[in-house]
Amino acid sequence: MKDERATGPGEARTCALGIDVGGTKIAGAVVDLATGALSHRRQVPTGAARGGEAVLAEVEAMARALLADAEAAGLRPGALGVGAPELVDREGRPFSGHRVAWSGMDVEGRLGAILPTIVSADVRAAALAEARFGAGRGLSHLLFVTVGTGVSAVLVQDGVPYAGSRGAALVIGNGPTRHRCPSCGHVESRIVEDLASGPGLAAAFGVPRAEAVLAAAEAGDPRARAVIADAAFELGRVLALLAGALDPEAIVLGGGLGSAPGPYHEALVAETRAGLWDSDDRPLPMLRAALGPDAGIVGAALAAAAAPIAAMAP
Repeated sequence: MKDERATGPGEARTCALGIDVGGTKIAGAVVDLATGALSHRRQVPTGAARGGEAVLAEVEAMARALLADAEAAGLRPGALGVGAPELVDREGRPFSGHRVAWSGMDVEGRLGAILPTIVSADVRAAALAEARFGAGRGLSHLLFVTVGTGVSAVLVQDGVPYAGSRGAALVIGNGPTRHRCPSCGHVESRIVEDLASGPGLAAAFGVPRAEAVLAAAEAGDPRARAVIADAAFELGRVLALLAGALDPEAIVLGGGLGSAPGPYHEALVAETRAGLWDSDDRPLPMLRAALGPDAGIVGAALAAAAAPIAAMAP
């Protein structure tokens, strides 16, 4: 992925642009590839309801602005990485449109006019960053889980997030769980993301944002605690199954909701541990992600510059 415009012949690539497209905001920065440090951070609302083309135009504008910022500071980014809140195949093509309607759009081709571009699923980008610079550093096998506007997970093996055959591995948020009543036979279908995400908590409690639910629970509100308990039970059960099936060294909880200390995190850890195999006496650390909202930006840049990063690794 050599770009004479950005690095020149034989010049080591030391930084890249990273842009994290979320359900509510688009955030980007210039990323130092050796340390993960950010500079020239920018952020705008996503406005996903305007359609995929409008969101892509926002990303294009941010990428050009970040490139100008970098060049004005004497930096020469070698690549652009974009994290998308959708399923993204192994060739960097989004193939779902749950939050941002990029399915079927040539996102990499459009952005490639600015810098060589790689599009990654946002959960894999954040997991890559946490594995290299964050809570997963030094771990060979970790399960990274992000809980925020959405819910998703990925297994990271020796620093490489596992994408699966199509780029759809470990999609847990939108997969329905079905419960059959043993008495009447009624089948109830529940979607984990609708219950355990930030919007899920807010909807269940009847408020605009999940922060109000967490605050009410901290203050002892029994209804808020019940909402959190229900969400933690559903997601914790799934995480326990994944831990049993994948046998990670640790689970790293990211996203605005998953990494925040307090009643949700405590309940989720307890429910996950309660679902582990009875004879499993390993500690299985459940760690809060260290990079916070910057993980997606850092990981997108790392993914875009994967070959130079591998060469620079100590």
